[in-house]
Amino acid sequence: MPASAQATTCLRGVNIAGAEFGDPGSIHGQGYIYPSETTLDWAAQQEMTAIRLPFLWERLQPELFGNFDPAELARLQVTVQAANSRGLSVVLDLHNYAEYRGQRLGTGKVTSEALADFWRRLPPYFAGNDMVVFGLMNEPADITAKTWFEGAQAGLDAIRDSGADQLVLVPGTIWTGASHWFDEQDGGSNADHFRNISDKADNFAFEFHQYLDEDYSGTHASCPRTQDALSALKKVTDWMRDHDFKGFLGEFGGSQSEDCLEGLKDVAGYLNNNHDTWIGWTAWAAGDWWGDYPLSLQPSADGEKPQTVALKPFFNGFSGQCE
Repeated sequence: MPASAQATTCLRGVNIAGAEFGDPGSIHGQGYIYPSETTLDWAAQQEMTAIRLPFLWERLQPELFGNFDPAELARLQVTVQAANSRGLSVVLDLHNYAEYRGQRLGTGKVTSEALADFWRRLPPYFAGNDMVVFGLMNEPADITAKTWFEGAQAGLDAIRDSGADQLVLVPGTIWTGASHWFDEQDGGSNADHFRNISDKADNFAFEFHQYLDEDYSGTHASCPRTQDALSALKKVTDWMRDHDFKGFLGEFGGSQSEDCLEGLKDVAGYLNNNHDTWIGWTAWAAGDWWGDYPLSLQPSADGEKPQTVALKPFFNGFSGQCE
């Protein structure tokens, strides 16, 4: 598939959650769900250029070093094709927090080699498709930057060993928060380690997340820390410019409160205005099963959510120059 002109330089949209829901053994359509055609239509109609698609490692690869589940792989492939056909790039987000079946990366059988095996297997199913982006891991947590760096480098190397040259997103630890990028950890900070990442294809960006509420968790109804969040984003922007890196904000979000709506616009505006360094962003989160989740952007019978209305001028995907 030929690359979209905006495929890896203007990734602006939303997370569409659902495929990561439930326990790994949940039944599709009962415990978890992939985006519906209606939801993908909605994303395209908003002039988004990308979605971030969370899914579970254990569900796609039920045994470490084992084959992929054919039915689950087919669901993933069908969703990617459906999104791409609407002009949407897809960030394939391994939504596992640096765990496999509750066991932390770097312990027991959950080794860097196991993560590398997964990332060696997946890219060939999307060979040549520049509208697919590989997200190494969602929000590594309770793991040092030193240990996670080894896993991330192994995963990135495995993608390249598979023959794939698509964009790869590399997160840091402490839930990959921009506000935690420089925090001291045992063995060094994210900034200390990840400045040494190497990529044979020279086609990667760092993934950050940054919420605006009181503890940056995205679990509160108000957004009193927007200015602190922006300061954190500016600090990592300076760091990336110093090292000639690029960034992608994989998650940020807020409720319908006025301070959150203003915060969403402030963050999206900052990222768009610094598109020399930030290749894009995906807000958290749409999805067919969110119900009354406070951060949901999924439209309802009452129409568009205020968060979507706030962000729509910043998507600028198909009608604008995306800058």
